Amino acid sequence: MATENKNLSEYDKTTIPNAKNFRFGIVVSEWNDTITNNLFQGAFDAFVDCGALKENIVRWDVPGSFELIYGAKKMQQSYDMLDAIIVVGVVIQGETKHFDFVCEGVTQGIKDLNIQSDIPVIFCVLTDNNMQQSIDRSGGKHGNKGTEAAIAAIKMAQLRKDAKF
Repeated sequence: MATENKNLSEYDKTTIPNAKNFRFGIVVSEWNDTITNNLFQGAFDAFVDCGALKENIVRWDVPGSFELIYGAKKMQQSYDMLDAIIVVGVVIQGETKHFDFVCEGVTQGIKDLNIQSDIPVIFCVLTDNNMQQSIDRSGGKHGNKGTEAAIAAIKMAQLRKDAKF
């Protein structure tokens, strides 16, 4: 397991660009909102800790994880001044194949957005076998995957800035 014995919230600020001049979008699924709100808070807190201004962080809510793709696409189109976007969701394994279809669709959709647009979209969608795994990764014993996503977003925003000619 990739997160076993790893705290996702640990980062070294000296290795992360200052986020003061960046603008971020976060699209959050309302499904399993206890988990997604924890992930959002982890991302928000990490952004602020790394220098981002609170007014430069935009949050949009969508009904579920599958809708994250459309939300991120519309956010890319609406906020051309954004430097990176995080999509936040959680899909928990059930008794049907619905889990597989949603996970595959969201993964491919976010990949497509990254290919088609200049604004990076960071994948912060938990795909867990049970609720306890989601709790552990959204502020529990493994830290907060939202924090990790924010650090990735800052690094990608800096890469985007540095790569412009």
